Amino acid sequence: MEIAILLFDRFTALDAVGPYEVLRSTPGAEVKFTAKRSGPVRTDAGSLAITADYALDTVTSPDILVIPGGPGQTALMDDGEILDWVRRVHTHTKWTTSVCTGSLVLAAAGLLKGLRATSHWLALDQLRKYGAEPTAERVVIEGKIITAAGVSAGIDMALTLVAREFNDEIAQAIQLGIEYDPQPPFDAGSPSKAPASIVERLRSRSRFILEG
Repeated sequence: MEIAILLFDRFTALDAVGPYEVLRSTPGAEVKFTAKRSGPVRTDAGSLAITADYALDTVTSPDILVIPGGPGQTALMDDGEILDWVRRVHTHTKWTTSVCTGSLVLAAAGLLKGLRATSHWLALDQLRKYGAEPTAERVVIEGKIITAAGVSAGIDMALTLVAREFNDEIAQAIQLGIEYDPQPPFDAGSPSKAPASIVERLRSRSRFILEG
């Protein structure tokens, strides 16, 4: 089970590492962190780098593709080399997935036209520009494409994928192994639950608003 996780400058760490922690535990898993060029790739904070051991041209037919999000996703949407690779790889995958604004990369590649999809709540409206039908659901399955909402939702997406590809028992065993039992101190993890002042604070600072 070859699993390609695409890295790019200024990706969000948990978008990639959350699914990695789940998927690496699947039977026969071979995870390949992949980027345009092999070597360390910096996250959006700049204080962390993950090494991409594989360049794009060395990963041609993975079983699973994971595209994380992060501020660097904007540049990817105009990057012909990346978009062509995503399209080619998608023809071979059993599952093509995204986390957070990684779904905008799938959309820019033309893979979400006419499909329901999710993303970070601040980016949902951007999906419509590419012919997708945005939804605020945490995980959305459309055929072999699975999109996840913001950041931490990548863990839910990966567990959902494992249950579909293998079975519920394996997915539950992985969930227990990583002790994924969310009990946050605040019920503020979505714009429908968070205080209005907090929602507005984040919305006013959103790069999607600032970029127009």
